[in-house]
Order: sequence, then C-alpha cells, then structure tokens
Amino acid sequence: MRDYARRWTGMTRPNLPEAKEFARRIRAHALRMVHAANASHIGGCLSMADILAVLYARILRVDPADPQAASRDRFVLSKGHAAAIMYATLAECGFFSPAELDTYCRDGSIFTGHISHAVPGIEVSTGSLGHGLPIAIGMALAARMEGAGSRVFCLLSDGECDEGSNWEGILFAPHHKLGNLCVIVDFNKIQSFGSVAEVLNLDPFAEKWKAFGWQVEEIDGHDLIALERALSGVPAASGWPTVVIAHTVKGKGVSFMENNLEWHYRSPSDELLAQALTEIGA
Repeated sequence: MRDYARRWTGMTRPNLPEAKEFARRIRAHALRMVHAANASHIGGCLSMADILAVLYARILRVDPADPQAASRDRFVLSKGHAAAIMYATLAECGFFSPAELDTYCRDGSIFTGHISHAVPGIEVSTGSLGHGLPIAIGMALAARMEGAGSRVFCLLSDGECDEGSNWEGILFAPHHKLGNLCVIVDFNKIQSFGSVAEVLNLDPFAEKWKAFGWQVEEIDGHDLIALERALSGVPAASGWPTVVIAHTVKGKGVSFMENNLEWHYRSPSDELLAQALTEIGA
C-alpha cells in the first residue's frame, strides 16, 4: 500500500493535492490496462477519475485490510463497464497489488471487463445498466434498519438514467427517507451511440430529482474541492437522499479523447497511448 493510501482508514486523510496525484495515477493505470487488453470504455473511465479519487481519499470509510468490515461504507459502481478505473482505484488503495492489474481482461482473470465482486473491495458485480442503484437502495435500507451507521454511495452514468428501473428507485428512496444514500451521476453527456441530448434528453435533469424528493447538488465533477464539499454532507441532515450531478468531460485529461464519442469503444494504439500518458503527466 502506498504511504498516502495507508492513512485512509485512520483519522488523517490525504489532502486534496494528494488526491489530485491519486487521480493522475489511476488515469495512467486505466490507459495502460485498456491499451494492453485492446478493450474499451476508456472515455467513461477518465471522466470519473476525479470522483473516485475524492471518494476514496476523503470520504469513504473502508479498510483494505478488512474489505468486509460490517461498519464499512458501501460503494456501488452502477456503470460497471468502467471497470478499469475502478480496479486501478482499489489497487492504489491497497486492496491488492497494482501488478495484478496486468491481468485485466485476460482469460481466467478475476479482473473482468465489467466489474466483478470476485475482486477485493467490489461490493457487487454490475454492467447491465439500471441495476446498481436498486441494489444500493437495498443496502441503504438494510443499514438503516440494522442501525449500522454505514453510508451507501452509488455512481451512475448519465446514459444509464434512460433506464426505468432507476426511476423506480429514485421514487422509492425518498419515500423511505434514506439519508444515508448518495447517488453521483457522471454527467459527461455522451453515451454509447451519441450525445445524451440526442439519444434521450434528460433535461430538466436536476428538477426531476428535486421533484422526486432528493437533495440535489450540481457541481463541476473535476473540481476536487467541490466534490469533497458535496460528498461530505452524507447523511443529509434532513434525512433525505442526496444526488450529486457531477458535470464531467468524457476522456478528461487527454486532448484527443475529450468529448469524443469514439473513445467509448476505441482502444489507443502504442503511439496514442504514449501521447495520452504524456498529456496526463504519467
């Protein structure tokens, strides 16, 4: 475990400059993993890197030495296709060696292309969109009923908000006053076959969540200070669930990937990988 990761389970947390370095490291891991495996979804990995960095550096109560601790916070990555950046995050936290990332998407590896709960630190396997939030809601309800004090965080993609199962969950959570639940939407505005506005327009997005009874925060999803401020407010004082709509850039940090639909599926060549790593400072 790296020095700054070792402190995460104690009273002292990494400061935001360290979280920025952590975000850079997981971006580099994800780029190398996707390149080596000739895999996809790097654009959506890069858009959520800063969110994961703040969550794991500053917010989540988790212990790499005891991944199943009963009192832990739960994190559910509903956009399970962004597996590479999630595995990279857990490796940097010390849940397993970063060397294991080299097996990503290889035959027989537990590091599959959509996240698997066989990996230490992963709560649930996801990838079929619209499943993560209902599971996270069940976790939040169980934690409240048991008096566990655990918080549940769930990261959705924006395109995933096309799914009706999410809106059933969005109606359910305020009814049960699940203040220990926080949803984060990686709102990079590009989904698999086009822009969100073209495929199925979500606007007025924030107003819909408010109408369903959620506490709503809209922020720059690459602003580490804004992310920490929004995410540290869970549980909400009012007892209502929180949604953080994080406006992000698909492919963030790599000029030729930013806001470019093709990087939902494309894998970088040797030359493009080198350029990407240079641009993020790796």
